[in-house]
Amino acid sequence: MASPYDTDLDRNPANHQPLTPLIYLSRAAHVFPDHTAIVHGDLRRTYRDFYKRSRQLASALSKRGIGRGDTVSVMLANTPAMLECHYGVPMCKAVLNTLNTRLDAAILAFTLDHAETKVLIVDREFSSVIKEALANAKAKPLIIDYNDPVYDGPGERLGEIEYETLVAEGDPNFEWTMPDDEWDAISLNYTSGTTGDPKGVVYHHRGAHLLALANVVTGAMSRHPVYLWTLPMFHCNGWCFPWSISVMAGTHVCLRQVRAGLMYQLMADHGVTHLCGAPIVMSILLNASDTEKKPLPQRVEFFTAAAPPPEAVLAAMKANGFNVTHLYGLTETYGPAAVNEWHRGWDKLDAAEQAARKARQGVRYVTLEDLDVKDPGTMESVPADGETMGEVMFRGNVVMKGYLKNKASTDAAFAGGWFHSGDLGVKHPDGYIQLKDRSKDIIISGGENISSIEVEDALYKHPAVQAAAVVAKPDDKWGETPCAFVELKPNESVSEEEIIVWCRDQLARYKVPRHVVFGDLPKTSTGKIQKFVLRERAKEA
Repeated sequence: MASPYDTDLDRNPANHQPLTPLIYLSRAAHVFPDHTAIVHGDLRRTYRDFYKRSRQLASALSKRGIGRGDTVSVMLANTPAMLECHYGVPMCKAVLNTLNTRLDAAILAFTLDHAETKVLIVDREFSSVIKEALANAKAKPLIIDYNDPVYDGPGERLGEIEYETLVAEGDPNFEWTMPDDEWDAISLNYTSGTTGDPKGVVYHHRGAHLLALANVVTGAMSRHPVYLWTLPMFHCNGWCFPWSISVMAGTHVCLRQVRAGLMYQLMADHGVTHLCGAPIVMSILLNASDTEKKPLPQRVEFFTAAAPPPEAVLAAMKANGFNVTHLYGLTETYGPAAVNEWHRGWDKLDAAEQAARKARQGVRYVTLEDLDVKDPGTMESVPADGETMGEVMFRGNVVMKGYLKNKASTDAAFAGGWFHSGDLGVKHPDGYIQLKDRSKDIIISGGENISSIEVEDALYKHPAVQAAAVVAKPDDKWGETPCAFVELKPNESVSEEEIIVWCRDQLARYKVPRHVVFGDLPKTSTGKIQKFVLRERAKEA
């Protein structure tokens, strides 16, 4: 049926433009040109310069034939160049592929080939592994060397041109244009590939625009926030924060390596207001020596994902001047797309009850249309009883376009009109969701489902435990039993029997680990514990 509101009221350039996060930088440079946008060692860069250099980079790439649909891969630490690439690459309509700096040469070679990389920008620190990757890759991209003045370690030149020379070639007044369509790809991020070749997750301009804006709302960022880069920008484009910070004309404080002393020094010197990171970052901050710690000028907002912080960690972070907010998401959702929204009334609860609520993954981001826990077979929502398990699913504009050149995996991920996360969880009566496990991590012992997260939470409460992970160990009688891998705090000592007795006081008997293995836990470059490695170790434990 025709509507009068559809007659002679058409879209046109005056009333409809593609959504893109690129406009955030142009606005910040227009409104706050002299405000410090980037801090890196002795370098200070204003928004005027940040915008100018990003346009120069876009111009230089464009002059070399790079345009819509071309992939520009970067092997960079959290540096000014990485920030400029988040704007300059899509400004010439190309697609930014941020490479994980801790991957091996074989995976990097696969990535370069799969992405059909046309240009590769390489930080000197990573020249050795990239050199090996290029020797094994079919792709022959233009190599750009980046020499970070803050880095003084080993490395060699791989290309024929240096990053600063490339930028200098570009026009600072380059007239970049909006994407042809907001559905156009803006970036390409690869999954970990722990069960096969990595999958290339494609982000679009619309999703990046919306998720970046949602970060500002979620973080309650006021004008000119100061953001410390403890989260790798190669990880989900730094959860879209390279674009978020421009919304409020904030300051990026770059950080090549996560080190306790330097983090505290930077927070104190620059008045840091926000940072993000995996639980390992919290551990580094809390285990800093008295000489490394510095008094913070204000409360610092800390956003964490992965496993929910244990009660003891939350209390320690609060005592050290941090307010922790638990986020949840995946590479396929541009990073965090759910948040544990805190209610003021919960402040009156005791510490244990507050920790129980902090452990939940929460509710959808303001720019995510739907978040639910469903039976993957029937696609029906599970009851909101806090007990019935289902798969966590997302639907909305901050969900990926799909997996590059992988229709089968894309179709499977979007079956039934929802993105299937592979995470198992429950929905509480207030609508907040809580993860119970990855579908592949659930332990089935004697027909009973055991949540590894629940067992890990009990382990984390032990005062000597710094990190813990629980996986299934094959068992002739029970099928599977819980096997705990425990990393102790410095100078702490505890026996296997003491850990088991501790768990007996916290858990139902069938959930108690039968085996406890002590030692450092294998982690990814973003601090996530590699359970696939531990599952293999458990077979021998």
